[in-house]
Amino acid sequence: MSERTIIITGASDGIGAAAARALSQGGDRVVIVGRSPEKTRAIAAELGADHYIADFSRLDDVRSLAAELLQRYPRIDVLANNAGGIMADREVTVDGHEKTMQVNHLAPFLLTTLLLDRLVSSRAIVINTSSAANRWGRINLDDLENEHKYSPNRAYGNAKLANILFTRELHRRYHDLGIQTAAFHPGVVATSFSAGSTSIIRVMYQTVLKRMLITAEKGADTLVWLAGAANAGQWRSGEFYEKRRVQTANRQAADAGLATAFWERSVDLVATDLLPDPR
Repeated sequence: MSERTIIITGASDGIGAAAARALSQGGDRVVIVGRSPEKTRAIAAELGADHYIADFSRLDDVRSLAAELLQRYPRIDVLANNAGGIMADREVTVDGHEKTMQVNHLAPFLLTTLLLDRLVSSRAIVINTSSAANRWGRINLDDLENEHKYSPNRAYGNAKLANILFTRELHRRYHDLGIQTAAFHPGVVATSFSAGSTSIIRVMYQTVLKRMLITAEKGADTLVWLAGAANAGQWRSGEFYEKRRVQTANRQAADAGLATAFWERSVDLVATDLLPDPR
């Protein structure tokens, strides 16, 4: 099989970096996307990989990233939307969106949809890093920006549920055209992604309880498995996974009507021209 192109966002640290290391050993071209110039360059140099800098709290960065990727890569075989994080107090980005929802959902949604033509022509795999925290979420289409009763936990749960709804709807619209997609929970991983959060989750990530967390390599295992060329046909598109197995998600994740409406609302929020629903 010829060399594949695998793009991983949030790949300058944690499970993104671990997945990049693992996948680069299989002979594929891994492309590193990160927010920190120093960390991103370091991982790229270690792997001899291409790299791009993008801050997902700025949608113009995402648009520029998509344009660069389209110009550079005639095929994109895997897009791993892995960037994300738990935030602190409610913050509005320069684009006017609540930061947790933008970084975890709107930015990867925008990147994926801007790349859709290339992903379809490549019959690509799209992987979205979600979390078991999706079970805390409740999507309210009238309050996607969490203006009412905001808390870091609520916002993060909503965003991780959003990842699964996006996965379901991407499958519905584009699986027949060749795209495979999955969301997954990496486990509770010992990384620094919650460093700026006031969430109770930070207690686990930033205290003695951190000793109980799994390694980034273990957390990346399902991502690497989903992305692996040898594993085609071993998993079902459109599902939510943990430890390579389909898992039950939030009840709303099974609401097909909500998934469609949420996609359309996401289009409105990122103000981008997308392909019509092909079905």
